[in-house]
Amino acid sequence: MPEEPNVRKLDARSLRGLAHPLRMELLNALRRRGPATASMLAERLGESSGATSYHLRQLAEHGFIADAPEHGKGRERWWQAVDQGLTFDTTEFDGAGPELRGMAEIFLHEVAATHARELSAWLHARDRWSKEWGRAGDMSDATLHLTPELATELVGKMHALINDYRGRVTDKDPDAEQVRIHTHLFPTESD
Repeated sequence: MPEEPNVRKLDARSLRGLAHPLRMELLNALRRRGPATASMLAERLGESSGATSYHLRQLAEHGFIADAPEHGKGRERWWQAVDQGLTFDTTEFDGAGPELRGMAEIFLHEVAATHARELSAWLHARDRWSKEWGRAGDMSDATLHLTPELATELVGKMHALINDYRGRVTDKDPDAEQVRIHTHLFPTESD
């Protein structure tokens, strides 16, 4: 049975430290590509090293990232992600003040924008991948009639299925690539 990934639950304090597009992008970069310095991240993301340094310190202050001293030599400060994922329950912010609700909106919209950018990047670059990867990719949707309880059950089963695939291959497998999986489940207006 694969080990559960280390996932952090966002609360009001941690949301304050993360609800910024560049911070979210920095955290994602560290999670996906491993430890890096502020300069490396600045170059990768097209930002100034001053901006990345500031936002990395903010992420560290809120416990999202930590030093990776085994990577650094001399004065270089290397950073690494502390957790592999986040959970966010919007209902926990019901009745919160406008500042916190605004941060929750920033966070949610940035997650959605990141998913859209990643999908767009795949569509743009898909011809550069092998035919096997072209067939392995998926962009599908479905419409179901569910109760909130069944929707929660479905999401739990999807997450369990995804987790079942963790650790099945290593970086050493020549056919293995890092993949992104986006899931979205939300109610829609019926006509």
